[in-house]
Amino acid sequence: MLNLLLFAAIAAVAIAAVAAYKVLRKARRAGPAPTASAGPADPFADIGETEGDPLRLKAGDMLDFGAERTWIRGTLRLSEGGAVWAEHFLEVEGGRRWLSVEQEPDLQMALWTGRPDLDLTPHGPEVELEGVRYRLTERGSASYRSEGTTGLRAEGGMDYADYEAADGRLLSFERFDHGRWEPATGTPLGRMAFTVYPAGS
Repeated sequence: MLNLLLFAAIAAVAIAAVAAYKVLRKARRAGPAPTASAGPADPFADIGETEGDPLRLKAGDMLDFGAERTWIRGTLRLSEGGAVWAEHFLEVEGGRRWLSVEQEPDLQMALWTGRPDLDLTPHGPEVELEGVRYRLTERGSASYRSEGTTGLRAEGGMDYADYEAADGRLLSFERFDHGRWEPATGTPLGRMAFTVYPAGS
């Protein structure tokens, strides 16, 4: 009786082994299992280049400048005739800083720092600041639409005057809704100067 039970147990193990082998062989013939569809991506992953379209930046997006990581608090959408551009206000400790983005026809971007300490107005073809001479390159008036936190009302108008130094440094003046002129200094940026981590939609 004991031998019969032992034989039955061995037979059961052998049958199970054969069945498992057949399943494994069938799986190998069928090829590798399909990979799962891509789920939510890690927004802090090192993607090594600017992600997404800078022309589609919006409030909530995170910008990584390498040594600094910051967020867009609000955006101004500006238009003048057929020209459109954007100013994205960044989360900073004190002061005021923003990123301007325009396609004309090539992508033009600059990082700006507000300079309320300056007693300057754009009333001439040249402005001298801290030993650097800037020449007027463009001036005009535009309408704006505000998104997120900008410190301005939902819609309005602005005047601007842009100056540039021989070494490429920028100086700009903006006046919103007939207020006072606000000077800012800027630095041109290339497309690879920062990485974008888009906010969830």
